[in-house]
Amino acid sequence: MQRFFQTGPGEYGEGDLFAGLRVPQVRAFARAYRDISLDDMTAVLQSGYHEARFLALVLLADRFRRGDEAEQAEIYRRYLAHTRFINNWDLVDSSARHIVGAWLAQRDRAPLYRLARSADLWERRIAIIATQAFIRDHDFADTLKIAEMLRDDPHDLIHKAVGWMLREVGNRDRAAEEEFLERHCRQMPRTMLRYAIEKFPPTLRRRYLDGTVGP
Repeated sequence: MQRFFQTGPGEYGEGDLFAGLRVPQVRAFARAYRDISLDDMTAVLQSGYHEARFLALVLLADRFRRGDEAEQAEIYRRYLAHTRFINNWDLVDSSARHIVGAWLAQRDRAPLYRLARSADLWERRIAIIATQAFIRDHDFADTLKIAEMLRDDPHDLIHKAVGWMLREVGNRDRAAEEEFLERHCRQMPRTMLRYAIEKFPPTLRRRYLDGTVGP
């Protein structure tokens, strides 16, 4: 698991610790302890062990779903106050949509743009992954704006996240995705483009990869 999550010197997960628990085991803990306090969840989120932080985020997302508006606001506040502990792709991907995206779905989305401009890799990933909550409601504007902001990001994990969200847009509105790709495909990192066009017909996918689509 340490190799998979790249915890070696200079890698994105440098220094992270693993207890060796599988995801189903962590989710079993989450079912058993779903009613612990927000303070306890926050304490677990600050653990040095990856699986403990994953557990805390599963618990917070579940509590957010079940909570009233005041409790949801507090969970959202705590989440953004502790992003330094949400420091790997699985931690972001399992929580950003359910907490940040869900909270901002009917609110001002300016916080996403602040996250997208962050120097922190994981805050930038939170920004784009959170928009999955909007995509599911066929609301693509913020996804596409943040994708454009992150198009030239230096990190492969952002390339993958942006490509994934573009693909999610295309699953609901192919024309919206293609309009974006026609403007940006020649400048996009190859990984981002490959993720975005993964479900395109082979001939169209090849045209994008060859750079024969676009203005």
